[in-house]
Amino acid sequence: MKEVDAELSTLDRAIINAFQGGFPVVERPFEAAAAALREHGVDVTGAELCERVRELDEEGVLSRFGALVNAEEIGGAASLVAMHAPADRFEEIVEQVNGFREVAHNYEREHPHLNVWFVVSVADHPDPDKDGSDRVEEVLAEIEDVTGQETYNLPKQREFHVGAKFLVDGPVPDGDVDLSGIGPDVTPVDRSSLTPAERDLVVEIQGGLPVSETPYADIAERIDADVGWVVETITRFNEEGKVRRVGVIPNHYALGYTENGMTVWDVPEAVLDEVGPAVAALEFVTHCYHRPRHAGVWEYNFFAMTHGRTEAESEQRVAQVRETMAEHWDVGENDWDTLFSTRILKKTGIRLDERADSNTE
Repeated sequence: MKEVDAELSTLDRAIINAFQGGFPVVERPFEAAAAALREHGVDVTGAELCERVRELDEEGVLSRFGALVNAEEIGGAASLVAMHAPADRFEEIVEQVNGFREVAHNYEREHPHLNVWFVVSVADHPDPDKDGSDRVEEVLAEIEDVTGQETYNLPKQREFHVGAKFLVDGPVPDGDVDLSGIGPDVTPVDRSSLTPAERDLVVEIQGGLPVSETPYADIAERIDADVGWVVETITRFNEEGKVRRVGVIPNHYALGYTENGMTVWDVPEAVLDEVGPAVAALEFVTHCYHRPRHAGVWEYNFFAMTHGRTEAESEQRVAQVRETMAEHWDVGENDWDTLFSTRILKKTGIRLDERADSNTE
């Protein structure tokens, strides 16, 4: 991940705060977005707004601009996996794990035993009697054969929250501009598979939209589709959950959020339904899941990801998670841990084209 010493103007701060979600899906979205900023006291035209978003993208302050596709709803499967890599073989094992094209992200994390954490992403299983989770297990068996190390599969059993928002001081401090409702009226469809045209659209937008005054028209031209259909389909995908949100995606390192802590908890099953939503409601928690335990090796069943600008801020946020937990059960010292990432080992992104292909009619 590129680190940037970001010096942000008032307009930059307004863009980052206002448009991490809810960006308009209309033929000329920057005009509507600029009008919304003017209502918040930021004097900007649509053309000026578009130009500055493009510059922020090129400077690395933004990771990208566009639709955040929900891979889980597109096809295939993904799972978080933990592994122990002995110090004398660490680099060798990491290289072997990263050599699998199904491994999308890989991090070294602080833990006395499970120090390698990666995501496996696969297409649907070619055998109609099996599914994506079966294919994940096959890949993990292959990784174990190559590395000689046991893997611990931690698939998501319940999602309480996914919504990384990184706000900065400046206009629209609550990030509450939502212009998703100004697009076309659409009706969700009752099918999980994709049509060939929808597959082409997903693959085209997965890396972001063109930063132009007519991004949806540009996408339509690339896939030889009608712009009205592109606008309607992205709007429908947003309602159906195939797209989590449309907007700017900041490079959180550029904004100073350098502390990345994965807090893990051994939550009693009886209070999970209460704890999950309570922790998910904390504004600094970006991901929140229920995952399985592995007896004798991994006793935690609840994951909450936090980010902070400093070590002290990160520790304070972890303490707030614990305080929230303590409202629902008696949290002991051995009932939780925080695994800070110390190194990014691989970050290639989810292969949505393969997952979409496997789920296309």
